[in-house]
Amino acid sequence: MPDLKNQVIVITGANRGQGRAIAEHLITLGATVVVAARSYESAKNVCKEIDNEQKAYPIQLDVTKEEQWQAGMSEVEEQFGKIDALVNNAGVLKRKSFQEITVEDYQELINVNQLGVFLGMQAVLPLMEKQGKGSIINNVSISAFAPIGKSTAYAATKAAVVAMSKAAAIEVGPKGIRVNMIHPGGVETEMATQGQGVPAFYESIPLGRIGQPIEIARAVAFLASDESSYCTGTEIVVDGGMTLGSASV
Repeated sequence: MPDLKNQVIVITGANRGQGRAIAEHLITLGATVVVAARSYESAKNVCKEIDNEQKAYPIQLDVTKEEQWQAGMSEVEEQFGKIDALVNNAGVLKRKSFQEITVEDYQELINVNQLGVFLGMQAVLPLMEKQGKGSIINNVSISAFAPIGKSTAYAATKAAVVAMSKAAAIEVGPKGIRVNMIHPGGVETEMATQGQGVPAFYESIPLGRIGQPIEIARAVAFLASDESSYCTGTEIVVDGGMTLGSASV
C-alpha cells in the first residue's frame, strides 16, 4: 500500500464524487489533503465530514481563474511549506450531439477541463521546482482516446490534456517533477450517471460492472507516492476493460 505520510496533496473538485473519494483515501494513507472547490463552504463541510485528525484543509478555488490558483497555492505554501502532489480532478461533462453543442458549451468545457489543468500545473510548478520534486496527476478520461456519442467537445478537451501532460512531463522531468494521467471509464458518480442510475450497458463490459470512486483513488495514490518514482508521462486506464470491447457473446 502506498505510503503518503507527511505528504501535502492538493485535489481540485474535492467536494464530491471522485475528488472526495480521492481525498478520503489519501488521508487513510497518511497524507494531508487540500480540499479545493469553487464553494469554500462546501470544501469546509467536506473536510469536517472526512477528517478526524485535522488532515484536511479547505480552500476556495475556481480552477478557471488564474488569480484564485495563485492565491490558493500561496496559501497552501504558507500553511504547509510545500506541495508534494497536485491532483487535477475538477471537470464537467456535457452530453449533446455534435450539432447541438454551442460555442458557450464548448468554451465552458475548455475552461474547466483544459484551461483549469493548465493553470493548475503552472501554479504548482515554481514551488515543486524549488523543492526539486513533485507529482502532478491529471484525472482525464477514456474519452480522450475512445469517445462515446454526444461527447465531441468533452472528448476534445480531454485529448488536449493528454498532449499537454506529455509535453509538460518532458519539460519538467529534469527538475524532478513527474506528470502522469489516469483515464477512468464509467465511474458511479453523479456526473457520470446524471441521477439516472447505472446503465445496463456496464453488465456487458469485461468486468461486468461500473467502476467505483475508490478504484480511481487507489490509482491516484500510486502516482502520488514514491512507488511510481520512475513513471512520468504515464497513462493508467481504469475502466474495467470497457475499451477492450464487449464481453457478451
